[in-house]
Amino acid sequence: MKNKNMNLKQLRYFLAVAEEKQITAAAKRLFIAQPPLSYQLKQLEKELDVRLFIRTSHGIELTDAGQELRVYAEKILNLVDAAKDQVQKMAQGELGTIKIGSASSSVGELPSLKFKELTKYYPDISFDVYEDNTFGVLEKLSNGTIDLGIVRTPFKRYGIDSKTITNEKMMAVTTNEIILKQGAIDLPTLAKQPLIIYRRFEDIFNQSFSHRGLKPFYAVKCDDSRTAILWAKRGLGLALVPEKIATLYAKDNFIPVEHVNWETHLQLVWRKGVISPLVKRIIELF
Repeated sequence: MKNKNMNLKQLRYFLAVAEEKQITAAAKRLFIAQPPLSYQLKQLEKELDVRLFIRTSHGIELTDAGQELRVYAEKILNLVDAAKDQVQKMAQGELGTIKIGSASSSVGELPSLKFKELTKYYPDISFDVYEDNTFGVLEKLSNGTIDLGIVRTPFKRYGIDSKTITNEKMMAVTTNEIILKQGAIDLPTLAKQPLIIYRRFEDIFNQSFSHRGLKPFYAVKCDDSRTAILWAKRGLGLALVPEKIATLYAKDNFIPVEHVNWETHLQLVWRKGVISPLVKRIIELF
């Protein structure tokens, strides 16, 4: 073999002739004149230093070397076409794995029905889900473990872009029928109850109570709203949790808190800077 300079165009020309078994028909199929086609075939034979074709009364047949090359040419061109297709899908956000983190208090948002619609049209998209609390999700986002996260406010926003998914009021969960019959509860009434709180909301609660000159009693502090609800159901106090969590896990055992500043949000978050087409497509769903 003299050199290895054969190219994809030569392989496509070679396969066309092998399939058509005529230079004329192959040239017509390739939308080129016969001389350039014949030239490229001769160059291919020259570069491989073998004879690829035999002219017969029935047209052009492949030699043994030609038959061998045909097998490889088909594999190479199929692989090239597949690579081109995959790369284009990746560039258009139609292919790939989206790594998404989900805070425990974001239940109900994942899996989103919008994802089902997305995968209906783009079945090559897959999801890699990481579950943690809000701070754990933000840490994974920061170190590149995930591309997107669904977290609950409040949180520090340095280096992060976000999009609000839900706006939720704070709910009071209790088994006390007298309190439930009130239909709502205000801060002075809350301050008289043993409270069970999700620790990350403590500063917000303290500011509101302090502004009203009230001093609450926190009977239980925990790191998950579902845990707070469980303790409330056991009669250990009144749990303060976001609306969606109360709806999912406390059913009829909650009432709204009458305080405008006690509102929390679920937000979709991602790192500032350049984002991939797939991540952009997911963000646009929300």
